[in-house]
Amino acid sequence: MIEKIENKTAKITIVGMGYIGLPTSIAFAQAGFNVNGYDVNEEIISTLKSEKIHIKEPDLQQAFEKVLNSGKLKPTNKLEKSDVFIICVPTPFIKKENEKLSDISYVESASKAVAPFVEKGTLVILESTVPPMTTDEVVGKIIEEETKLKLNEDFYLSYCPERVLPGKILFELKNNDRIVGSSSEKAQKITKELYESILTTGKAYTTDTHTAEMCKLVENSHRDVNIAFANELSIIADKIGIDVFELIELANKHPRVNILKPGAGVGGHCLAVDPWFIVEKFPEESDLIRTAREKNDYKPQWVVEKVEKELKEKFPNKEKDITIGILGLSYKPNIDDLRESPSIEIALTLKEKGYNVVGCEPNVLKQEIKGIKNLSLDQTLKKSDYLVLTLAHDEFKQNISLIMSKEVLNVVGITNKGLN
Repeated sequence: MIEKIENKTAKITIVGMGYIGLPTSIAFAQAGFNVNGYDVNEEIISTLKSEKIHIKEPDLQQAFEKVLNSGKLKPTNKLEKSDVFIICVPTPFIKKENEKLSDISYVESASKAVAPFVEKGTLVILESTVPPMTTDEVVGKIIEEETKLKLNEDFYLSYCPERVLPGKILFELKNNDRIVGSSSEKAQKITKELYESILTTGKAYTTDTHTAEMCKLVENSHRDVNIAFANELSIIADKIGIDVFELIELANKHPRVNILKPGAGVGGHCLAVDPWFIVEKFPEESDLIRTAREKNDYKPQWVVEKVEKELKEKFPNKEKDITIGILGLSYKPNIDDLRESPSIEIALTLKEKGYNVVGCEPNVLKQEIKGIKNLSLDQTLKKSDYLVLTLAHDEFKQNISLIMSKEVLNVVGITNKGLN
């Protein structure tokens, strides 16, 4: 297998053509491998075959067209034998009373789907974020049961979590360090060789499977805890009546302090989800991680409460007659990803309370998002009596004077003036 990787003759199948799978398939195709991009969603495959991508990501369309037209990348809804299968499917959570539990059904389905094509010497790699003890204990066992082959003797299995930032995915796929985990040293070596074939400045580091699984969860939990601190500061600062963004900027003048900026909450498929996987497995030992997650989950509700308080003050007895414009509906600036978006939660909660709500998400070309009308910025400014600025989209920054001429709750502080 090492020789095939070095010669770029190893055939690779990426399972799942989403936000991670599609860029990953492009990266391997750019490196010279023949790649099958597989997805069960026929609409996605049809779109890709028509030379169009279905997600918004800088430079991805152009890169996709090149590898598609070169024949190195083939979108397909049919699996076939490959030397390497890389599973990049979602792992959402299930809400159960006060708990949020991992849903690994997509991982299980993908494992069952590739199993008939796994032979002696095949390498299977899981990139999906999963709770500890999933790779070998779930994926490995499924393939063993379906094929009667033995893990680490007949076929190989590794865990290599993605760790990219939307908006910079292609760059980070090639420049970020990768963590490779496997219970087999041979699989570690093969997988390291494979990923280093697409890395330019980054390196691949090897470890055991459980450490690699935990590494991804720890990275995002660390960030979530730090954001929770910033969000808690924003609530305290509001009580005092001071500008939290000025407070943080001043505190960060200390050489050993680096406080993050608060926002409307925490969204996306990583930070808003991954910490729960640790809490699920270790409920007694993860108090801090749970508290941080709960704090960040509460922030959208706090924004709603703040909006209602301001509306009563600024529009007494007319709160339900005005129109509220939510500026930004994705989960972070300048992307079209709506998963676990705090801004959508804010918009829907206000709508459920009887307020007239419209949204402005310039990165999503739909007239309606989750039941919220999606207007242009110009239309939103004309129609709205009150604005909630939840994201620092470039378009909002460029038109900040117009935005701030209205009644606005600025959740992200993009108009904060520099310090003297």
